[in-house]
Amino acid sequence: MLSKVFLPLPVGRRPERFARCVTGLFFFGLGISLFLVADLGVAPWDVLHLGISERLDVPVGLVIEITSLFVLLLWIPLRQRMGWGTFLNAAEIGFVVYLTEPLLPHSDLLAARAALMLLGLLSIGFGSGLYIGSGLGSGPRDGLMLGLAARGISIRLARTVVEVTVLVVGIALGGTFGIGTAVFTFGIGPVVQFFLPRLRLRDDVTVLATAH
Repeated sequence: MLSKVFLPLPVGRRPERFARCVTGLFFFGLGISLFLVADLGVAPWDVLHLGISERLDVPVGLVIEITSLFVLLLWIPLRQRMGWGTFLNAAEIGFVVYLTEPLLPHSDLLAARAALMLLGLLSIGFGSGLYIGSGLGSGPRDGLMLGLAARGISIRLARTVVEVTVLVVGIALGGTFGIGTAVFTFGIGPVVQFFLPRLRLRDDVTVLATAH
């Protein structure tokens, strides 16, 4: 019964898997911080988080953690299974954002802000490929993308569909958005699709089973 809910912990290369997962999640959180300091619009999920935060008057960090739990419920019809990466994702990313956002440079120059935004997109895409490719399971939000991809559509399209849906709900709740939101919505799918096959552990069937 538990095997239908939880992924088995892979036997081989465990230290490397956890190192890849934790490093990937760091880059994911760093990418979110880069989008925040660029101040050109946040990712769709963060539009949703900001909208909920404004409605409920609670910190965004807490909203991110609670949202992760609700998103996991959507895994049930998609038959996605949780792994160590799922729990590390829920715990680490918000913490990394909390630590790194105050340390990053702020600028009034549009070119510098655009560079931070694009660097954030690459950081999130790289981090996604690295932590998903570790074979320890995907995070709550990326599990939606992988669950849809398992049903015959590309990762690029699956990610874009998820991001657009979340964006619409976030705007309806009062979340703010900008050009950075559009860049993330339509750019993150292709970026993840580029990095994911290149960052899988080579010749690892567990990775192929969880990361498609």
